[in-house]
Amino acid sequence: MNKSELIKSLAEENGLSAEEATVVVNTFFDCMKDELIAGNRVEIRGLGSFKLKTYEGYSGRNPKTGELVNVAPKRLPFFRAGKDLKDYLNETTS
Repeated sequence: MNKSELIKSLAEENGLSAEEATVVVNTFFDCMKDELIAGNRVEIRGLGSFKLKTYEGYSGRNPKTGELVNVAPKRLPFFRAGKDLKDYLNETTS
């Protein structure tokens, strides 16, 4: 499912217009991004949690040329699935 499919599903299941559903989804994602940028953890009960991990810069090699490359420090989002989601997925696939 992508973002536009999520918006369509939200609109259909809750009797919202596509514009209203778009505002809801965008607000939700924007709030999550703002919290992660602020260094906070985002937990959605029944789904999982998101946090921002910071990685130091390092020297690596280009695998194609073997040339030494400096990789800049970066921050990446990290998702950890919650127990309810893990249990649900294992129940439905068994």
